[in-house]
Amino acid sequence: RVQPVRTCTAVHVLSRVRVAYFRFKEVPVHHSNDWKPYSRVQEGSISENMKGIAVGLQKGHVVSKHELAARPARRKGRLGKRVKMIRELVRDVVGNAPYEKRLMELLKVGRDKRALKLAKRKLGTHIRGKKKREEMGNLLRKMSRKTA
Repeated sequence: RVQPVRTCTAVHVLSRVRVAYFRFKEVPVHHSNDWKPYSRVQEGSISENMKGIAVGLQKGHVVSKHELAARPARRKGRLGKRVKMIRELVRDVVGNAPYEKRLMELLKVGRDKRALKLAKRKLGTHIRGKKKREEMGNLLRKMSRKTA
């Protein structure tokens, strides 16, 4: 079997607008399945694809990628050792909020889904709720290890 496939015969560059002229060519079906579209970003760096020519899919000056040092802003929000220790100390001294105590009770009984719903309602988002449920579960496990 053969299948007509659209193939490009010529490309004309006129005032920065590319016009392609196409004709139909009979190509066997098994060959047409191997065709893959060209991509600017393929394996490796972008500069591998650049051929140093002015037009086409792989146009551009051949360059090597610059490796930049990590900026301090990239670690914003990461929990440091000191802050972690202070927060643990405060939790030990102050204890849990009433909704956190209720969350722990629900987790003890095995009502995980209800606990997540409560946490979501109190904290505002699904992800924060999941994080809080996990935190309270870890606290419960820690307490059960101490008693055992």
